[in-house]
Amino acid sequence: MFRQLADLLRGQIESGELAPGDPLPSELRLGEDHHISRTTVRQAIAQLRSEGLVTVDRPRGTFVRVSEPVEVVVLSSGERAGARMPTDTERRRFNLREGVPVLVVTAPDGTQTAYPADRYQLALP
Repeated sequence: MFRQLADLLRGQIESGELAPGDPLPSELRLGEDHHISRTTVRQAIAQLRSEGLVTVDRPRGTFVRVSEPVEVVVLSSGERAGARMPTDTERRRFNLREGVPVLVVTAPDGTQTAYPADRYQLALP
């Protein structure tokens, strides 16, 4: 059931019916409207939060995430790129929301630089 609610809310977010910064209905309201328990509603919200689609600001509520401005990093010759979930240190350093990965660029000498995937894009020269 929680996946169905998550799919419904995700669709509303992707279609723009729920815009960045908009609040989601309360857990109580979602439960009543869809005839499901608050536990199920919380599971659906947790799923959307892990996908980076919503933020939870207790006690204010749950809101559609506002996208960060995106910067482009152009890869140099010989650099490789990958993605992974951040370490706790990176999560704090970049102030990352739950579910946001980091893009890791590895230079030919093996040094690595991590970039928050919600704020950076990688491009070939």
